[in-house]
Amino acid sequence: MIPWEFLESAAVPGGGGELGLYRRGGEFSIRVASRELMNSRLHASEEALAELACARVAARPRPQVLIGGLGMGYTLAAALCRLGPEAAVVVAELVPAVVVWNRGPLAPLAGHPLQDDRVSVREVDVAQILLAEPQAYDAILLDVDNGPEGLARKDNDWLYARPGLTAAFAALRPAGVLAVWSAGPHRVFAQRLRRAGFVVDEICVPARGSRGGRRHTIWLAGRGS
Repeated sequence: MIPWEFLESAAVPGGGGELGLYRRGGEFSIRVASRELMNSRLHASEEALAELACARVAARPRPQVLIGGLGMGYTLAAALCRLGPEAAVVVAELVPAVVVWNRGPLAPLAGHPLQDDRVSVREVDVAQILLAEPQAYDAILLDVDNGPEGLARKDNDWLYARPGLTAAFAALRPAGVLAVWSAGPHRVFAQRLRRAGFVVDEICVPARGSRGGRRHTIWLAGRGS
């Protein structure tokens, strides 16, 4: 078997340790400490996150979409495929090196989505955008850390607690949707979403699509009109 090759590391702002980028042949992995955050072979659920959320808003005139977490670009690419030419997609990525990686060695994986004119990237915590821009977005997609059970950065817990969910609700336009990705189920998270005012669907999707494998969780949380 081809061994993993370490390519680069990057500090996570706010004392979240370091991300490491690794390559094995044509496969890439991003890790924190010894734990894998994402792998280029396992991206069907990230694509499903975008497809499920954008299906609800794609028909709107000039839909505005916010994606928290760039990852390897798969969620962004899937959103762009589902949205029309008048859409605008803002990507909030806290770690500048992740943006650099997505313009460099990771760019071909998802088809160079950062080159799309509909995309703008902000190298900030997505929480700042949620707090600063009320009723600005038709859809908000959160693929930050490992989901409600944070792994890379303790401050990410805010997003999945009541204050963060309240901020997301306020940042959505009427009948907008918040879509949240998680590496696994979380017994009480759907209850938190409902207490924040959302109507919630919980969906389990295979990480490798039709090839099966481990299953990830997506919550689709709708804001009423």
